Amino acid sequence: MSGAAIRVLVADDQALLRGSFRALIETSPGLSVVGEAADGAETVELSRTLVPDVVLMDVRMPGMDGIEATRRIRAAPETAGVRVLMLTMFDLDAYVFSALRAGASGFLLKDTPPGDLLDAIRVVASGEALLAPTVTRRLIEEFAARPEPARPLPRTLDGVTEREREVLTLIARGLSNTEIAGHLHLSLATVKTYVGRLLAKLGARDRAQLVIIAYESGLASAR
Repeated sequence: MSGAAIRVLVADDQALLRGSFRALIETSPGLSVVGEAADGAETVELSRTLVPDVVLMDVRMPGMDGIEATRRIRAAPETAGVRVLMLTMFDLDAYVFSALRAGASGFLLKDTPPGDLLDAIRVVASGEALLAPTVTRRLIEEFAARPEPARPLPRTLDGVTEREREVLTLIARGLSNTEIAGHLHLSLATVKTYVGRLLAKLGARDRAQLVIIAYESGLASAR
Protein backbone atom coordinates (compact mmCIF):
# COMPACT_ATOMS: atom_id res chain seq x y z
CA MET A 1 0.00 0.00 0.00
CA SER A 2 3.13 2.24 0.20
CA GLY A 3 1.76 4.19 3.17
CA ALA A 4 -1.31 5.38 1.28
CA ALA A 5 -4.70 5.08 2.96
CA ILE A 6 -6.64 1.91 2.19
CA ARG A 7 -9.63 2.95 0.10
CA VAL A 8 -12.86 1.18 1.07
CA LEU A 9 -16.22 0.95 -0.69
CA VAL A 10 -19.08 0.07 1.69
CA ALA A 11 -21.92 -1.98 0.18
CA ASP A 12 -25.02 -2.71 2.26
CA ASP A 13 -28.72 -2.26 1.59
CA GLN A 14 -29.30 -0.75 5.05
CA ALA A 15 -28.39 2.93 5.22
CA LEU A 16 -27.93 2.80 8.99
CA LEU A 17 -25.33 0.04 8.70
CA ARG A 18 -23.53 1.80 5.86
CA GLY A 19 -23.32 4.92 8.01
CA SER A 20 -22.03 2.94 10.98
CA PHE A 21 -19.36 1.24 8.90
CA ARG A 22 -18.34 4.57 7.36
CA ALA A 23 -18.02 6.23 10.77
CA LEU A 24 -15.95 3.34 12.10
CA ILE A 25 -13.63 3.18 9.10
CA GLU A 26 -13.17 6.94 8.76
CA THR A 27 -12.00 7.22 12.39
CA SER A 28 -9.33 4.56 11.88
CA PRO A 29 -5.85 5.70 10.79
CA GLY A 30 -4.84 4.57 7.34
CA LEU A 31 -8.38 3.81 6.17
CA SER A 32 -10.84 5.89 4.17
CA VAL A 33 -14.30 5.37 2.67
CA VAL A 34 -14.48 6.37 -0.99
CA GLY A 35 -18.14 5.50 -1.56
CA GLU A 36 -21.30 3.69 -0.52
CA ALA A 37 -23.58 1.34 -2.47
CA ALA A 38 -27.06 0.05 -1.62
CA ASP A 39 -27.18 -2.97 -3.94
CA GLY A 40 -25.01 -5.24 -6.02
CA ALA A 41 -25.41 -3.43 -9.33
CA GLU A 42 -24.42 -0.11 -7.77
CA THR A 43 -21.45 -1.80 -6.10
CA VAL A 44 -20.18 -3.12 -9.43
CA GLU A 45 -20.58 0.29 -11.08
CA LEU A 46 -18.86 2.18 -8.27
CA SER A 47 -16.06 -0.37 -8.20
CA ARG A 48 -15.40 0.40 -11.85
CA THR A 49 -15.38 4.15 -11.37
CA LEU A 50 -13.67 4.37 -7.98
CA VAL A 51 -11.48 1.21 -8.07
CA PRO A 52 -11.28 0.86 -4.27
CA ASP A 53 -8.72 -1.34 -2.54
CA VAL A 54 -11.40 -3.21 -0.60
CA VAL A 55 -15.17 -3.61 -0.93
CA LEU A 56 -16.94 -4.29 2.36
CA MET A 57 -19.72 -6.37 0.80
CA ASP A 58 -23.05 -7.42 2.26
CA VAL A 59 -24.11 -10.87 1.05
CA ARG A 60 -27.84 -10.25 0.87
CA MET A 61 -28.87 -7.19 -1.13
CA PRO A 62 -31.89 -6.53 -3.37
CA GLY A 63 -31.59 -7.24 -7.08
CA MET A 64 -28.01 -8.37 -7.62
CA ASP A 65 -26.70 -9.93 -4.42
CA GLY A 66 -23.20 -9.63 -3.02
CA ILE A 67 -22.03 -12.91 -4.52
CA GLU A 68 -22.88 -11.97 -8.10
CA ALA A 69 -21.45 -8.50 -7.52
CA THR A 70 -18.22 -10.08 -6.27
CA ARG A 71 -18.07 -12.39 -9.28
CA ARG A 72 -18.44 -9.46 -11.70
CA ILE A 73 -15.93 -7.27 -9.89
CA ARG A 74 -13.29 -9.97 -9.79
CA ALA A 75 -13.91 -11.02 -13.40
CA ALA A 76 -13.59 -7.55 -14.95
CA PRO A 77 -9.99 -6.63 -15.92
CA GLU A 78 -10.32 -3.10 -14.57
CA THR A 79 -11.43 -4.30 -11.11
CA ALA A 80 -9.71 -7.70 -10.89
CA GLY A 81 -7.37 -6.34 -8.22
CA VAL A 82 -10.16 -5.13 -5.95
CA ARG A 83 -10.39 -7.23 -2.80
CA VAL A 84 -13.80 -8.19 -1.41
CA LEU A 85 -14.54 -8.75 2.28
CA MET A 86 -17.96 -10.34 2.66
CA LEU A 87 -20.23 -9.68 5.65
CA THR A 88 -23.28 -11.63 6.77
CA MET A 89 -25.59 -11.73 9.76
CA PHE A 90 -25.51 -15.50 10.11
CA ASP A 91 -22.63 -17.95 10.52
CA LEU A 92 -24.87 -20.65 9.02
CA ASP A 93 -25.19 -18.68 5.80
CA ALA A 94 -25.26 -21.11 2.88
CA TYR A 95 -23.50 -18.54 0.69
CA VAL A 96 -20.02 -19.00 2.14
CA PHE A 97 -18.77 -21.50 -0.43
CA SER A 98 -20.27 -19.61 -3.38
CA ALA A 99 -18.82 -16.31 -2.16
CA LEU A 100 -15.31 -17.69 -1.94
CA ARG A 101 -15.58 -19.32 -5.36
CA ALA A 102 -16.77 -15.96 -6.72
CA GLY A 103 -13.47 -14.45 -5.60
CA ALA A 104 -14.11 -13.05 -2.12
CA SER A 105 -10.95 -12.75 -0.04
CA GLY A 106 -12.62 -12.86 3.35
CA PHE A 107 -15.85 -13.64 5.12
CA LEU A 108 -16.89 -12.25 8.51
CA LEU A 109 -20.01 -11.94 10.63
CA LYS A 110 -21.63 -8.53 11.09
CA ASP A 111 -21.30 -8.88 14.86
CA THR A 112 -17.51 -9.06 14.55
CA PRO A 113 -15.92 -6.63 17.08
CA PRO A 114 -15.07 -3.27 15.46
CA GLY A 115 -11.34 -3.68 15.99
CA ASP A 116 -11.37 -7.10 14.35
CA LEU A 117 -13.29 -5.74 11.37
CA LEU A 118 -10.75 -2.98 10.85
CA ASP A 119 -7.92 -5.48 11.13
CA ALA A 120 -9.69 -7.70 8.59
CA ILE A 121 -9.87 -4.83 6.09
CA ARG A 122 -6.12 -4.31 6.45
CA VAL A 123 -5.38 -8.03 6.11
CA VAL A 124 -7.47 -8.37 2.95
CA ALA A 125 -6.01 -5.18 1.47
CA SER A 126 -2.50 -6.59 1.97
CA GLY A 127 -3.35 -9.52 -0.28
CA GLU A 128 -4.10 -12.12 2.39
CA ALA A 129 -7.35 -14.01 2.80
CA LEU A 130 -9.30 -14.05 6.03
CA LEU A 131 -12.02 -16.34 7.32
CA ALA A 132 -13.67 -16.24 10.73
CA PRO A 133 -13.16 -19.61 12.49
CA THR A 134 -16.88 -20.37 12.43
CA VAL A 135 -16.97 -19.54 8.74
CA THR A 136 -14.06 -21.87 7.98
CA ARG A 137 -15.91 -24.63 9.81
CA ARG A 138 -19.08 -23.87 7.85
CA LEU A 139 -17.16 -23.90 4.57
CA ILE A 140 -15.94 -27.41 5.34
CA GLU A 141 -19.43 -28.59 6.27
CA GLU A 142 -20.92 -26.98 3.17
CA PHE A 143 -18.42 -28.72 0.90
CA ALA A 144 -18.99 -32.09 2.59
CA ALA A 145 -22.75 -31.75 2.18
CA ARG A 146 -22.66 -30.94 -1.53
CA PRO A 147 -24.61 -33.65 -3.39
CA GLU A 148 -22.61 -33.40 -6.61
CA PRO A 149 -19.22 -35.10 -6.74
CA ALA A 150 -16.25 -32.88 -6.13
CA ARG A 151 -14.48 -31.64 -9.21
CA PRO A 152 -11.47 -33.96 -9.54
CA LEU A 153 -8.18 -32.12 -9.36
CA PRO A 154 -5.46 -34.78 -9.02
CA ARG A 155 -3.34 -33.11 -11.67
CA THR A 156 -3.63 -29.80 -9.81
CA LEU A 157 -1.45 -31.17 -7.03
CA ASP A 158 1.23 -32.41 -9.40
CA GLY A 159 4.51 -30.80 -8.45
CA VAL A 160 3.37 -30.01 -4.92
CA THR A 161 5.95 -31.35 -2.46
CA GLU A 162 5.12 -33.36 0.64
CA ARG A 163 5.91 -30.40 2.90
CA GLU A 164 3.76 -28.11 0.77
CA ARG A 165 0.93 -30.61 1.09
CA GLU A 166 1.29 -30.47 4.85
CA VAL A 167 1.08 -26.68 4.76
CA LEU A 168 -1.94 -26.82 2.44
CA THR A 169 -3.71 -29.25 4.76
CA LEU A 170 -3.17 -26.92 7.73
CA ILE A 171 -4.40 -23.94 5.70
CA ALA A 172 -7.57 -25.92 4.99
CA ARG A 173 -8.02 -26.41 8.72
CA GLY A 174 -8.08 -22.65 9.17
CA LEU A 175 -4.63 -22.21 10.73
CA SER A 176 -2.82 -18.90 10.31
CA ASN A 177 0.78 -18.70 9.09
CA THR A 178 1.97 -18.23 12.67
CA GLU A 179 0.04 -21.30 13.83
CA ILE A 180 1.36 -23.37 10.92
CA ALA A 181 4.91 -22.30 11.78
CA GLY A 182 4.44 -23.51 15.34
CA HIS A 183 2.76 -26.74 14.28
CA LEU A 184 5.49 -27.69 11.79
CA HIS A 185 8.38 -26.13 13.76
CA LEU A 186 9.25 -23.80 10.91
CA SER A 187 10.04 -20.09 10.80
CA LEU A 188 7.26 -17.71 9.82
CA ALA A 189 9.28 -16.63 6.77
CA THR A 190 9.57 -20.25 5.62
CA VAL A 191 5.81 -20.77 5.95
CA LYS A 192 5.15 -17.62 3.93
CA THR A 193 7.48 -18.99 1.25
CA TYR A 194 5.55 -22.27 1.15
CA VAL A 195 2.23 -20.42 0.91
CA GLY A 196 3.58 -18.32 -1.95
CA ARG A 197 4.71 -21.45 -3.79
CA LEU A 198 1.31 -23.07 -3.29
CA LEU A 199 -0.47 -20.02 -4.70
CA ALA A 200 1.79 -20.09 -7.76
CA LYS A 201 1.71 -23.85 -8.36
CA LEU A 202 -2.05 -24.19 -7.89
CA GLY A 203 -2.98 -21.01 -9.72
CA ALA A 204 -4.92 -19.78 -6.69
CA ARG A 205 -5.71 -16.11 -6.15
CA ASP A 206 -5.47 -16.26 -2.39
CA ARG A 207 -5.68 -18.35 0.76
CA ALA A 208 -9.44 -18.82 0.46
CA GLN A 209 -9.01 -20.59 -2.86
CA LEU A 210 -6.31 -22.79 -1.36
CA VAL A 211 -8.90 -23.99 1.17
CA ILE A 212 -11.30 -24.88 -1.63
CA ILE A 213 -8.60 -26.67 -3.65
CA ALA A 214 -7.54 -28.70 -0.60
CA TYR A 215 -11.06 -30.07 -0.16
CA GLU A 216 -11.88 -30.48 -3.83
CA SER A 217 -8.68 -32.42 -4.43
CA GLY A 218 -9.33 -34.74 -1.50
CA LEU A 219 -6.15 -33.67 0.29
CA ALA A 220 -8.20 -32.51 3.25
CA SER A 221 -11.39 -34.13 4.47
CA ALA A 222 -14.31 -32.72 6.41
CA ARG A 223 -14.83 -34.01 9.90
